[in-house]
Amino acid sequence: MNATPDAPADTPVDAPVLRRREGRAGHLVLNRPRAINALNHAMVRIMAEALDAWERDASVATVVVTGAGERGLCAGGDIRSIHDDVRAGRAAASAAFWHDEYLLNARIARYPKPYVAVMDGIVMGGGVGVSAHGDVRVVTERSRVAMPETGIGFVPDVGGTYLLTRTPGELGTHLALTGTPVGAADALLCGLADHYVLSERLAEFTAALADAGPGEVLRAFAATAPAGELAEHREWIDHCYAADSVEEIVDRLHASGDRHAKEAAETILSKSPTSLKVTLAALRRARARPTLEAVLEQEYRVSCAALTSPDLPEGIRAQVVDKDRRPRWSPSELSGVTEADVARFFEPTGTGSLGLL
Repeated sequence: MNATPDAPADTPVDAPVLRRREGRAGHLVLNRPRAINALNHAMVRIMAEALDAWERDASVATVVVTGAGERGLCAGGDIRSIHDDVRAGRAAASAAFWHDEYLLNARIARYPKPYVAVMDGIVMGGGVGVSAHGDVRVVTERSRVAMPETGIGFVPDVGGTYLLTRTPGELGTHLALTGTPVGAADALLCGLADHYVLSERLAEFTAALADAGPGEVLRAFAATAPAGELAEHREWIDHCYAADSVEEIVDRLHASGDRHAKEAAETILSKSPTSLKVTLAALRRARARPTLEAVLEQEYRVSCAALTSPDLPEGIRAQVVDKDRRPRWSPSELSGVTEADVARFFEPTGTGSLGLL
């Protein structure tokens, strides 16, 4: 079936999000392949406008979200621009981006029509936000799903602390603190995805959505994912990450006697000490909040506070700008991060709220 354009004919093919119709399916293609489709403010706005239009359009039965290129759906938010905003004293621009991004995450979670996210390849940070809140989430043998924020001096956002506190046991705490990417089976185990489809069948799968609903199409394309890794580590993960502090978690991991646990401890110790402690506090608070909207409100407050933390621009510098992979965290040790340091991330700020509650 030929694609039917859903935008003016002069819409540039290099637009950051391509919007088109194929039969009864509305397609959104994240289109920054050189940046693994990293999200910026313009992309968030385009997606939100499309969802609004298609909700009112009776001829659109399903929304399908994919990523251009071969590397992944989305590597996260455009953190280079956040670094530049903070350095140039334009933190308000990043706060405005998060405001609209988190509203989009909430919109996706409550969208009244099937929202199919094809989580092929790299799906991290903001990429999780535009996929894992959908009601039909497809992973492949190439999927690598992660919330790696502690490695850049940040805290899981885009509803990530909501999703990670709804995983079995303490799997979400492990993924949040270490930033470890998981494959298809573990994404399914953690509730971050629903179905497994071989990457070689994705084009055929998405084309079939032009004429049939996701449930019918998945019966023809869904397969069984190869075995994952997390299930066999549940015993030490659930025990170690149930501790009340990051320091105790690290101590338990080192004392467990399991090689993988010790590796997790060393990974944690390479991350921003402030981010680690704020992340654990955010997870524990998110677990007690009943809705995604309530958690997003908390995340917005925490994210805006991070704009005033030295670790965020420093972490992005080390990982993305200079790429020396040697961040100079401040404080540099867990012991240097006080309860007051953590508490300030949850205090009201001048950026207001998302208005979701």
